[in-house]
Amino acid sequence: MNEESSRCGMVYLIGAGPGDPKLITLRGVECLRDADVIYYDYLANPQLLRHTRSDARHICLGGHRDGRIWSQLEINEKLVHDAREGLTVARLKGGDPSVFSRGTEEAEYLRDHQIEFEFVPGVTTALAASAYTGIPITHRDLASSVAFVTGQQQQDSPSALDYSKLAQFPGTLVFYM
Repeated sequence: MNEESSRCGMVYLIGAGPGDPKLITLRGVECLRDADVIYYDYLANPQLLRHTRSDARHICLGGHRDGRIWSQLEINEKLVHDAREGLTVARLKGGDPSVFSRGTEEAEYLRDHQIEFEFVPGVTTALAASAYTGIPITHRDLASSVAFVTGQQQQDSPSALDYSKLAQFPGTLVFYM
């Protein structure tokens, strides 16, 4: 183990849930409490920052009407930089960091730069919206399967969605974005 890797910090990619601050997981709260710096986006309820230490830095990555929105490359580079400084970093994301978010891109970047990280699942918006409205997302007799679909794809990639085939799906379709 070289000197740089021995002082490397940890990055937690934390799902903040669908907006209700009571729906963050206990593991998410633990990671927020341990973090030296928290990078959060506008989809994460800012009330969740009350779970952080008083000396932790809070860095908003922008949003609609809240300053400049950071590019994904800027976020990735700051996560790596801070971890290499030996800091414990929390990346607080709305919903779940592995469901139609850039959490997977952040994880790939961290892996490529040999930074240790952990996905901390969150309640994904589709499940919360269904539960809060009282409409089950599945039903043993009516919809025994569910598919999550995003309407947003990379600008330079051809659409992989075949809507005519999706319309034949025998369960619940949940569209994001």
